[in-house]
Amino acid sequence: MLWSLIKVVVFLAIIAGLALGAEYLMDSAGGVQITMAGTEFTLQPLQAVIALLVLLFAMWILLKVVSFLFAFLSFLAGDETAITRFFDRGRERRGYKALTEAMIAMAGGEGREAMRRASRAEKLLQRPELTGLLSAQAAELAGDRSRATAAYKALITHDETRFVGVRGILRQKLAEGDKETALKLAQKAQSLRPRNAEVQDTLLRLQATSGDWTGARGTLAAKLKSGTIPKDVYTRRTAVLALSQAEAAMMNGETTPAARDQAIEANRLSPDFVPAAVAAARAMNAQGRPKPAAKVIRKAWDTTPHPDLAAAFAELEPSETPAARLKRFQPLLKVKPDNPETRLVDAELHVAAEDFPGARRALGPLAEEAPDARFYTLMAAIERGEGASDTIVKGWLARALQAPRGPQWVCENCHTAHAEWAPVCSSCESFDTLSWTTPKAPVTGTGAATHLIPLIVGGPAATAEDMPVPFDPAPETASTPTMADVDVSVADPVEPAAEDDTVPTAEDVPPGEEPRRSASS
Repeated sequence: MLWSLIKVVVFLAIIAGLALGAEYLMDSAGGVQITMAGTEFTLQPLQAVIALLVLLFAMWILLKVVSFLFAFLSFLAGDETAITRFFDRGRERRGYKALTEAMIAMAGGEGREAMRRASRAEKLLQRPELTGLLSAQAAELAGDRSRATAAYKALITHDETRFVGVRGILRQKLAEGDKETALKLAQKAQSLRPRNAEVQDTLLRLQATSGDWTGARGTLAAKLKSGTIPKDVYTRRTAVLALSQAEAAMMNGETTPAARDQAIEANRLSPDFVPAAVAAARAMNAQGRPKPAAKVIRKAWDTTPHPDLAAAFAELEPSETPAARLKRFQPLLKVKPDNPETRLVDAELHVAAEDFPGARRALGPLAEEAPDARFYTLMAAIERGEGASDTIVKGWLARALQAPRGPQWVCENCHTAHAEWAPVCSSCESFDTLSWTTPKAPVTGTGAATHLIPLIVGGPAATAEDMPVPFDPAPETASTPTMADVDVSVADPVEPAAEDDTVPTAEDVPPGEEPRRSASS
């Protein structure tokens, strides 16, 4: 600012001096006499002013020529001059034009053209930190992985682009399935950019997949510190990691107090998390604390009735009789009496106690509320316990083989159903995405599984024509429910009367009605 003001003042002073000089010459009576080589020139005042201006202009031209000569000599000597800067500006314009064309080609999906333009831009600009990423992405788009890898490695050599290069190679290793190298690259990328959410998520997923639960907890804490994860999600996922660490220790045979404490900590962090509640209840029961274990199960049941919670609750008294177990379960079953899981567990307990009419009453309206394979299997057990014929039992089992399997552990990311909960989806390897819900595309049994029926009730296998529901084979995606899934204890079932071996149709055994009742019903 001050320098600009000084230049303006000097310029005005020069103009004022020239004006005063011209005025002096104009006012002088004589003229200006110039003697050159014995010749005398006399200039009038106006001529003198014009001559002065021409002289100044000639001196300016002379200075420019001299400066150009010095610049040319410096250019020949290899120094940077105005000439080199002129040519550099032209090269820079062409380079940025090539860079723009490469970006346009990338956006249009023209990988080869983008590679060609990016290569030209790199030659013209000589700035690999600017063109290297574009070259790598263009090579990936064109399917040239080796060239993309070389471009990413070149980026690693520059401090400004090291993170971009590491991240690019990390993505390549993930695509190749090289998880071990990808884990090391993710750790390096996090050290370069600790607050990058994408790198944190990738590192957390890789650590969980490899079973590095301690490292995963550190990464999760870093996510919370950087503000890329809410506090409630952090608490839930900390519980998942604590439970996973406890289960890993128990799978290795380390039933130590530390492993049990991890399970209890997981439940403390997330009381409504069913797997953590089950693990904590078993850990407390192993410590000789069945009452706190039962309290943990009841609290989780109040949020989500689940068969694993019922199994853990039954394990608290393993030697009790079926009747005693049915009585002990009543306070738990009264928490959410209308929940389908509550009704199914209640019916199973009645079947185990051989109270088949009570089991039928416990199922209640489930026949009209989208019954699943478990419901039909229980109905088969009830009919068998009440002395129904093999054909009726086969009818219910045939329905069970074709019915949806009900709620399962389903990945929220890829919608894959899992038989058991796991911290990482076995399909897409997403972390903490399994939830207990009914799949959007219900998993059913397969018609081919009807060969199991003779093993349960005896007699020939049911065929497609014998099915009481429309026969529509589907790919076998889950284990088929059998009578072995239900604890059925029947003393001397009634021998069925002589009947033909035709399996009843839908009209014979309507799903919403009771096909057969014993006299005790």
